[in-house]
Amino acid sequence: MIFDPTYILMVVLPGLLISGGASLLVRSAFNRYSKIANGRGYTGAQAAQVLLERAGIHDVAVVQTNGYLSDHYNPATKRLALSEGVYSARSIAAVGIACHEAGHAIQHANHYAPLWIRSALVPIAGIGSSLGYIVMAVGLMISPFVVMAGAVLFGAVLLFQLVTLPVEFDASSRAKRLIVEAGIISPQERVGVDRVLNAAALTYVAAVVSTLLTLLYFLLRSGLLGGRD
Repeated sequence: MIFDPTYILMVVLPGLLISGGASLLVRSAFNRYSKIANGRGYTGAQAAQVLLERAGIHDVAVVQTNGYLSDHYNPATKRLALSEGVYSARSIAAVGIACHEAGHAIQHANHYAPLWIRSALVPIAGIGSSLGYIVMAVGLMISPFVVMAGAVLFGAVLLFQLVTLPVEFDASSRAKRLIVEAGIISPQERVGVDRVLNAAALTYVAAVVSTLLTLLYFLLRSGLLGGRD
């Protein structure tokens, strides 16, 4: 299948261009604004803690984790993990990313529905990610009905990614607003935060597009969509 020109033109090349472009934008924005210190001198960890305290959240631990831009919030453990380049850094990029993760913790505390839906979809998406692609690939050699079964599994991944979009966009929106209201950065410095978080949001859009293209390929190739090739 990887030698199928349709697969290469429809899935591989667009996926590389979209995902690679989004990743490049994130790295470019982060690298640029990680070199510019915020005027108030907050570290990423301090900025996140400020937003949590202002929201009345006192049961979330802000910890450091390994990896490059591996920042995340885990609703199950209530741990807000910040990467090495964010936790103790005093840059505009660091406080922006830290406050974005704090935005997720605030969503959790406020029972933000899309976040709860995404958490519930994690097990199903995991199964779909592991088996969906394989079942669809095998189905091309066996039967369109097998492809359909695989598409349903793989569709869970797409559903998870679609639900992730409002979760991530809302967390960024909260961070952009609260970071200024809390006095962590000045309104002028928010331009840098916006660019970093907007670039990061594109990676989630890229993931949706790549998954959708893969799903469409198998449906077209099996004849389930648009007639048999």
